[in-house]
Amino acid sequence: MNLRDRLRGLLVRLYARRVEGHLDHDQVPKHIGVIMDGNRRWAKAAGSTTAQGHQAGAAKIEEFLGWCTETDVEVVTLWLLSTDNFDRPPEELVPLLGIIEETVRSLAADGRWRVHHVGATDLLPDGLRSVLKEADAATAHVDGIVVNVAIGYGGRQEIADAVRSMLHEAAEKKQTLEEVAESVDIDSIGRHLYTSAQPDPDLVIRTSGEQRLSGFMLWQTAHSEYYFCDVFWPAFRKVDFLRAMRDYAARHRRFGG
Repeated sequence: MNLRDRLRGLLVRLYARRVEGHLDHDQVPKHIGVIMDGNRRWAKAAGSTTAQGHQAGAAKIEEFLGWCTETDVEVVTLWLLSTDNFDRPPEELVPLLGIIEETVRSLAADGRWRVHHVGATDLLPDGLRSVLKEADAATAHVDGIVVNVAIGYGGRQEIADAVRSMLHEAAEKKQTLEEVAESVDIDSIGRHLYTSAQPDPDLVIRTSGEQRLSGFMLWQTAHSEYYFCDVFWPAFRKVDFLRAMRDYAARHRRFGG
């Protein structure tokens, strides 16, 4: 690293410290959703393989969760794999699934996070499904940040699964179709979402410069604030995180008003 790079790094750290010093912890989002975008483009720019890009993105997760712990965030939802990602070629998908499996194991072994899977389990390989189940059980007692790992996740799929679950429940109670129709409301659907009993995201961060949700938590983000960052996920820094937090704190949330 040359002198210019070292000086730039020092200035960024000093700036991050200044932003952090002015952060109002009373205005911190309790639930942050993260669309971790840009692994492949980061790899291409760095002259690395796609798998190395995904590996670099996975390595960023625990660092990010550490920043969340420092700022009193309570729930983090990380979108690791969408339902659409299963259309990727096997030479990319298979290594990615392996990286995700190791990431879940690492998060569970850390001891600071309560790991919870959100997504369609029937889409996942048996090995990954077992790892997710073990991680959930092993961390159920942890009094730390709830980390939702969104794997095999799609917003439309989640709503469809919620309605299906609600209908199965009604069938077990032997309710008529008319009774089911009368009972359907926002709360009843919400109780059957993957994130049931959790607060909705206050803030959604998307990296890489894309300014769209791509189906992320369609139901839960009705009143969320959004922060779009040009940095690719593997290059996301603490100063970028703090800027997102500062931007959120400066907004006046209207909840649909």
